[in-house]
Amino acid sequence: MNAFLYDPDPAGYVSAVLNLYLGLPETPLRASAQDRKLARQLHQRGAALRVVESAFLLASIRRLARPADVPALSPIRSLAYFQPVIEELLSNPAPENYVEYLRLKLQQLAESKPNQKTKPPIG
Repeated sequence: MNAFLYDPDPAGYVSAVLNLYLGLPETPLRASAQDRKLARQLHQRGAALRVVESAFLLASIRRLARPADVPALSPIRSLAYFQPVIEELLSNPAPENYVEYLRLKLQQLAESKPNQKTKPPIG
């Protein structure tokens, strides 16, 4: 089975989810025990990695695309921040190639934000 659809290995799945999460703007440098637990729960539910990644990207885009004249949001402290968007995409799946669009859009938004901190790639 395609690893982007579902990884049957719990450790591989959790690692992939956490690497995607930690690679996003405004997320911590390290995952917490609670983040690992939530990633395991996503695996147990059978949530496809592509859905989880799409949710991460979509939520990050929504944050970065906020108007400049509104108060800044605090940094993301937990994987739980993304749970509502994961649920949204599990109940209403995005088109197959949507994740590629979201990756490009997030990259464009992150590059356009002058105060956006960048993290080294994970992996």
